Amino acid sequence: MKNKEEVCLLVQARLGSQRVPSKMLRPFAGTTLVDILFEKLSKSKSIPKENIIFSAYEPELKEVANKYGINIFHRSEKSAFSEGNPLTEIYEWYNKLPYKYVILVSACNPLLKIETIDKFIQSFIDSEKEGGFAVFEKKTYYWDKYGKSITDWGDSNIMNTKLVEPIYEAAHCLYASRMDIIGDGYWMDTNSPPTPELFVMDELEAFDIDYEWQFKLGEKLYENLCRY
Repeated sequence: MKNKEEVCLLVQARLGSQRVPSKMLRPFAGTTLVDILFEKLSKSKSIPKENIIFSAYEPELKEVANKYGINIFHRSEKSAFSEGNPLTEIYEWYNKLPYKYVILVSACNPLLKIETIDKFIQSFIDSEKEGGFAVFEKKTYYWDKYGKSITDWGDSNIMNTKLVEPIYEAAHCLYASRMDIIGDGYWMDTNSPPTPELFVMDELEAFDIDYEWQFKLGEKLYENLCRY
């Protein structure tokens, strides 16, 4: 079990998305993606508000964090426009924050519930592993690029998903890692590939906005499923 005070929850955002320009602050169901996440995090029962940090470069983003009283890490311009390699460039906070562990939460998943975020946080704190990763279950059939089945059909000659062992797909919205390993180019843990504590969540909550059509669909889903 980890000491909760050694864990920070970090949100990182920028306005430079090429596929969905300024998606973090574009009007979205009467609010914005950043506002939606901060409103949820303000209700967290698993992590103190002072341990929540927003990594941002643009002043417009920092204004939103100030509105919610969220601590700000002043991201550099170089990091904000980085393509993600090396890790130490995009995650430049890794050796500048006084925490042993970081939980990274994406602002691109408007259907993600605070209850799920809290359960992920607690799952990581309770785990003996150095990293954590959210996934969702898939029970279906897969083939590799050569047309060879990579699903165990068992004794069946027909497809029956009830008989398939589940596999787990990356949810790309909740991650946890020890801070110091980032300096050596590792993320979540020092294994290759990593073997983090897997946290199984609902697939719909992992709906990610990475393209324009997803922004429009996500807005409709949020209006129908999350507004009350």
